[in-house]
Formats: sequence, C-alpha cells, structure tokens
Amino acid sequence: MRPPNAPITSLTAVKDRPPTPFLLNVYRAFGSVVARPLAPLVLSYRASRGKELRDRVSERYGRASQPRPSGSVVWVHAASVGETNAVLPLIRRVVESGHSVVLTTVTVTAAMMAAEKLPAGAVHQFSPIDIRRCVTAFLDHWRPDMAMFVESELWPEAIVTLDAAVIPLAIVNGRLSQRSFNGWRRHEAVAAALFQRVNLCLAQSEKDGERYRALGVPEVVVTGNLKFDAPQLGVDSQALVNLKAEIGDRPVWLAASTHHGEEAVVADAFEALAVQHPRLLTIIVPRHPHRGDEVAAMLADRGIRVARRSAAEQLSPTTQIYVADTLGELGLFYRVAPVAFVGGSLVDHGGQNPIEPVHLGVAVLHGPHTQNFHQVYDTLDGAVPNGRVAAAEELVANAGRLMIDAEARERSVTAAQAALAPFRGALDRTVNALGPVLSSRRRAVVDDGQLEPARS
Repeated sequence: MRPPNAPITSLTAVKDRPPTPFLLNVYRAFGSVVARPLAPLVLSYRASRGKELRDRVSERYGRASQPRPSGSVVWVHAASVGETNAVLPLIRRVVESGHSVVLTTVTVTAAMMAAEKLPAGAVHQFSPIDIRRCVTAFLDHWRPDMAMFVESELWPEAIVTLDAAVIPLAIVNGRLSQRSFNGWRRHEAVAAALFQRVNLCLAQSEKDGERYRALGVPEVVVTGNLKFDAPQLGVDSQALVNLKAEIGDRPVWLAASTHHGEEAVVADAFEALAVQHPRLLTIIVPRHPHRGDEVAAMLADRGIRVARRSAAEQLSPTTQIYVADTLGELGLFYRVAPVAFVGGSLVDHGGQNPIEPVHLGVAVLHGPHTQNFHQVYDTLDGAVPNGRVAAAEELVANAGRLMIDAEARERSVTAAQAALAPFRGALDRTVNALGPVLSSRRRAVVDDGQLEPARS
C-alpha cells in the first residue's frame, strides 16, 4: 500500500492475497459446471422479454463483435442507463487522454444510449456473464490495460480473473449501501478475497469510502458522485413537441422509475387528486418497461382510463393515466411534468436518481427508502420541506400543493438546485485521481497523431 497522501501513480503494486475461501471456489465452480450449460436458456428467455438483443447474445459469452484497437485499452463496466449516463463524461476524458475504451453494460437501454453518445475511440459490448470461460474470452480479445467498474458492480469471477491476469481494477463512483456492506461482512473471508483484489476505489461519499476500506480495498479516495456532473437526460425534440401538443393545458404530474407496489399507491393518489383536478393527467414510467402491461391492467381493473406508450395507444383528452413503458425516454417526461415522484423509494428498493429531475427544474417528491442515494436525498430533505412522503395521503397533499402553487414549486426547485450545486466537480476529482495512472498507459499513436489501425 502506498504511503498516506502519496500520489497515485500505479495500480500494479503486488499485494499479499488471502487464501481463496471455500464459498468463492464454490461460486466459481457453480458458474462453470451449472450456470454455463444453463446460460443459453436464461439468455433466450431474457431475449424473449426484451432484456437481450438476439443478434448480440454472443457478446454475453465474451465473444467480441468488434476488433480490438491498437494501443492501450481501458475496460469500463456499467450496469444500466443511470451508471452509463454518469460515466460517459469520464469516458470522454479517458479517450481524450489517449486511450481506447470498451464500455460494457448489462441492459439493452444502456446499449442504446451508448450507441448514441459514445465518443469516437470508444465502443460498446454487452458484459460477459460472470463465468470463468466467458470472462476469460472477453479479456483474451480486448486485453485491457486496466478496468474500471462503476458504482457497485462487483462481479466475483471478473475480479478474480482480472487479478490473475495482472490487470488493475478501479471502482469509480463507488457506492456501497449499508445493507450491502452488512451482507459482505457476514461473509468476511469472501469479502477479503475480493475487495483486496480491487486496487483502487474512488468513492461517492465518506460513508461509502469507509465501507470499502473496512472490506479491505487498499486504496480509497472520496471523489464525489459523478451523477452530479452528468449531462441532462436527452430528449427527441419532435417527440417533445408532439407530447406537449397532446397534453395541451391539462394539469400533469409524473411518477418516474416506479417499482412493483408503487403504481397502486400512485393510482390511489391519482384518484384523490382527480377530485380536485378533473382533467388531471398522471404519467407513470415503470423502472422496468416490460412491466407496462401489468401496470396498465392493474389500473384498468380500477376503472381508470389508461393508454400505453409502447402499444402506440393514443394519449387523448380522456386518458387519465399514461403508462410510458418505453426505453430511454425519461428525459422526455421530466420535461412535460412540473412535479415528479421519484420511485424505488416507497418500497424498500433504495430510491432512484433524483439529480436528473432537479437538473431539469422539476419539483421532486420521494418516499422514505433512499439508501441508494442517501447523501443526495439527505441534502434535498434538508433544503426542501415536504419533499418526503410516506403514503398516498402525503403524496396527494404535497403533489396537489405543488401543482397549483407555482411560487411554492419554484421555491422547491430553486432550493433543491442550490443544495446540490456544491456537489459538482466529481468528474474533475475523478480524472485527477486517475490521471497519473492513465498517462502511464497511453496508447501508441502514429506520426500524424491518429490512432493506428485496429487489428483484429
């Protein structure tokens, strides 16, 4: 371990490794013996649900669909849209510093975002399944000089295989909830074997940093949350024009990124609010779009007039709840709703990202379960009164007040934006922490300054 306050110049220092514990060996053996033969069935089922792209399923086995570029390659792994959006500015900085990037994600939505927003010098692949043969095939092709895993993406086989290949691993925008920390502490031997193989963690907060240190990561630096510096969610300008025309002057509010159990609470709130606002339109964006049919059926059973976006059902003046069950359009709906409830927080999921709506000038409400973004929500709760709701009655009262009181809504948005402003700068701190490491792994360039041709 480097001395305190010494610059981070290398991630390749040899560390003493604890013995590989029995449970970790069982996990790895299970992957090879049981999970690998079942993988085609699982992936086929996921593809049938729209969670995999059939023509790219081979990437999940570690088989690349693109050639490896020459020179230095950095592997960046993010799970879904939120993590991808947060790490895109960092990827741009990595490419600008002279490296190629292969970004892997799990979800189709994140792949769509990557196709649209990745800079030249970066490519997207779906992440390999966490099975030895798949991870090894991925590494054999891409031969990354280092790896960066985003937030809490901690895959045991990948961590062990990277370490065995002497490929340094950094966790960037590191987040670890108290629940996850407690879970790892119940398996201390496994935690030690894995976390001591992580060379560096750039943590979102002091609490996150303390948890990573306690689990054995040898180098932890608190750099802040990259999501504060992430660009605003994108939007299709024509879709925005069309949606605004369909809504007209109706009062509207949004329930964003909802999870199972929350839509029923939102429906209760809608029915109460509709007494005050007979022309009210409620938009529900399920966190998982494949649940759109389930959500629409539940609402219809209650006698609510519903339209589903994925089914191209018309949003008419008589539509009461619009189920926006499509991929990658959350930025569209935040731009038409002045008030939004952010889901994953009335159920014990941990809360979805409130930074995105705050940046877009939306007044935010949320439930009590916010451990995934504890620092952000704690800050918002200190600045914005009545933002936290525990049941439908509070949701009705607070959403109704914000919809009719423009001044209160503006005060809420202004206070929230001011409270979050000091947290910006995580991107620069992350780049500064990684700078010496990245500069030591700069890829080769030819005399005209262009990248050498990729070799397959």
